[in-house]
Amino acid sequence: MLESKITQLTVRDVRFPTSLEQHGSDAMHTDPDYSVAYVVLETDSDAALKGYGLTFTVGRGTEIVVCAVKALSTLVVGKTLKEIISDFRGFYRLLSSDGQMRWVGPEKGVIQLATAAILNAVWDLWARVEGKPLWKLLVDMDPAKLISCIDFRYITDALTEQEALDILVKAKKGQKSREEQMLKEGYPAYTTSCAWLGYTDQQLTQLCSEALAQGWTKFKVKVGADLQDDIRRCSLIRKLIGPNNTLMIDANQRWDVNEAITWVTKLAEFHPLWIEEPTCPDDVLGHASISKALAPLGIGVATGEQCHNRVMFKQFLQASALQFVQIDSCRVGSVNENLAIILMAAKFNVPVCPHAGGVGLCELVQHLILFDYVSVSASLNNRMCEYVDHLHEHFKSPTIIRNAHYIPPKDSGYSCEMLEESVQKHQYPQGEVWRAIEQQGKQ
Repeated sequence: MLESKITQLTVRDVRFPTSLEQHGSDAMHTDPDYSVAYVVLETDSDAALKGYGLTFTVGRGTEIVVCAVKALSTLVVGKTLKEIISDFRGFYRLLSSDGQMRWVGPEKGVIQLATAAILNAVWDLWARVEGKPLWKLLVDMDPAKLISCIDFRYITDALTEQEALDILVKAKKGQKSREEQMLKEGYPAYTTSCAWLGYTDQQLTQLCSEALAQGWTKFKVKVGADLQDDIRRCSLIRKLIGPNNTLMIDANQRWDVNEAITWVTKLAEFHPLWIEEPTCPDDVLGHASISKALAPLGIGVATGEQCHNRVMFKQFLQASALQFVQIDSCRVGSVNENLAIILMAAKFNVPVCPHAGGVGLCELVQHLILFDYVSVSASLNNRMCEYVDHLHEHFKSPTIIRNAHYIPPKDSGYSCEMLEESVQKHQYPQGEVWRAIEQQGKQ
């Protein structure tokens, strides 16, 4: 099966009209339509083996990612899976550092989103060949082999290959018991579904009450558009969830540095664990200033969902600019680059609390955080993974949540495969859903 050659790459623009009900709304993204560039790799295997991958967007612009995927596809088609994984570091670099394509990156933006979509499909294909869910493929992998999948260029001043290998080898102790623990209990999650910025107070109250009844104890609230409204909403939610449950706040990059410090200080009475994305996601030193100012209040800074690559994460960690690392399964260069970020976070002793939600992000990132706990950090202290209760029904292997914990997937692959009916129905612009919306707009 490893000799299977990739014969074709198809990519489709799949969008869900979540803006109609304000799902996903925040201070900067007021009308998101959760979307994916959806990749399928076909092979010449007798078993009709395929690999599925995606990258997440919020509507307009998905067509640009689709174009980038098509532009990179010539680097993938014609290769065997064995060729790719025997030098996965080299293959990652081939995609991310193409002599001409890298000019419109490099390793950032649309090009990196496209790279992630393709590599997510490759990892899905590899896990399917091995008959394992991706998290199990990573957990079982020889540490030296896993290290060989990572491009350490630009980060050796923060983490060398030997240091990364040492972290993995050290974490072998107790690994089996942690794996059994995850299979039994699952990985702790927090919910963002209760408090999108566009929701009414009635919705907030109803959704928080329902979540509490289901066993949720960690809640995130969108803030940043209006201070007085934030004070009112945070007060409402804190009263609903009580003083002992965990509250986080998320500004989605809305503020300048000093504005962030002032604003969050006025929300400190609600005892948030962190402020997420308080300012421009590229401003390492700005985040460092915010972190320093908020530390006496016991409020950490979380960021990473729009952090371009491992180099920026390196700088955030070196500058003590964040207290929670938020990896994303599609923003950086797939599993390969997230492995580098997870290992750097372990060296700097900063907890990884992934960004999820959207379309498919929960399905994907659960694999990465399970690997982090079982094979890297060996800690659940101040660690949790985001969960958003939207659109899971469109996946062949949807996320399973039990008692506010992610239950480890058992199906082989990276949980990327969507139901073909859902893909066709929501393909943009010719899918049934979008034709109906266009027709309504004409009436």
